[in-house]
Amino acid sequence: MASVQPNGRRGRGQTRSAQELVVSHLHLENWRNFVRVDVPLQRRAFLVGPNAAGKSNLLDAFRFLADLVSVGGGFQEAVGRRGGVSRIRSLAARRYPEVELRIAVGAPGGAPVWEYQLAFTQDNRQVPKVAHEQVKHEGRELLRRPDREDRTDPARLTQTYLEQVNVNREYRGLADFLTSIGYLHIVPQLVREPDRSVGKRNDPYGGDFLERLASVPDRTRAARLRRIREALQVAVPQLQELELERDLKGTPHLIGRYEHWRKHDARQDEGQFSDGTLRLLGLLWAVLDGRGPLLLEEPELSLHPAVVRHIPRLFANVQRSGGRQIIASTHSKDLLADESIGLDEVLVLQPSREGTDVRLAAESDDIVTLTDGGLSLAEVLLPRTSPTRIEQLSLFSA
Repeated sequence: MASVQPNGRRGRGQTRSAQELVVSHLHLENWRNFVRVDVPLQRRAFLVGPNAAGKSNLLDAFRFLADLVSVGGGFQEAVGRRGGVSRIRSLAARRYPEVELRIAVGAPGGAPVWEYQLAFTQDNRQVPKVAHEQVKHEGRELLRRPDREDRTDPARLTQTYLEQVNVNREYRGLADFLTSIGYLHIVPQLVREPDRSVGKRNDPYGGDFLERLASVPDRTRAARLRRIREALQVAVPQLQELELERDLKGTPHLIGRYEHWRKHDARQDEGQFSDGTLRLLGLLWAVLDGRGPLLLEEPELSLHPAVVRHIPRLFANVQRSGGRQIIASTHSKDLLADESIGLDEVLVLQPSREGTDVRLAAESDDIVTLTDGGLSLAEVLLPRTSPTRIEQLSLFSA
């Protein structure tokens, strides 16, 4: 499919090494807000839509696939975390009650390396059951279920083959890729007070963020913190050093050294960092930490508009050196004003009584026409995604 370059012209999609895998296509049926979604994905993707349109639920489809193969996860656990099949299935679903997720993994615009399809429903006891599971590698089918053994023993359909180490050897590369999917939505209060998240690992809200930094080898951590400090100095020019130290109890702390009018630099730890500093620091670390797709919700929160305007280019710069695929939801006009964003990188969500529609901005003739005419994506998209009659909110009173 043709892409749209930052200058608004249609062109070829971005090239990339065949060794660097991304989720290149997403297909959903009866998933949450969506009766049907079928969209290609680039290395950067931005989800734009009104409140309650389903941006978080779209990101959750990727998290669900990661949960299938994560330690302590699996099909039953992944469904259970979301309240069961009835909570997952779209309220707009009618003739076909199965929930279906299908992804292609490869290079954007190229032939898939991996393809995975999972459809599921529940039995009369509300136990989730696999209705269909398929794995392909470079077009060759490796798995199709239900198979003969499933039909003679239906209890087997309470698990996917993908999650079972004893049977997934042929397509463990796909399982490893899904395991690498990351989600981050830093809550600064949890970074400052990690006791609130005691016992959690890989907490997407940052409860174990400092422990995760401490678990990285010293040289790698020092190199990353040096790069992050250099980036943070643009927003916080007084910041001279950024390092990790453990206190007498062994608890890790981020220590910032700030240039000060006194003879010696001032020291602050994460308890004194601003919300914006902690969120930006967490965002930069996540971009550098890991190779799989990174899911972000509203990365602009707590950040100055001048900083937000540079987030898309920051993503692109990191990705040029082999950085991970980034899929982010946003409401920010400053972020969407970045001219480096192509129309093939933006998914527009529009809710209706029949579920939320999702399509590329590049597939909308009027969006293409308006951006070709000189309007920014923010000027074109945000009025479309604003709630109707929003002015009525100002009439609220006690």
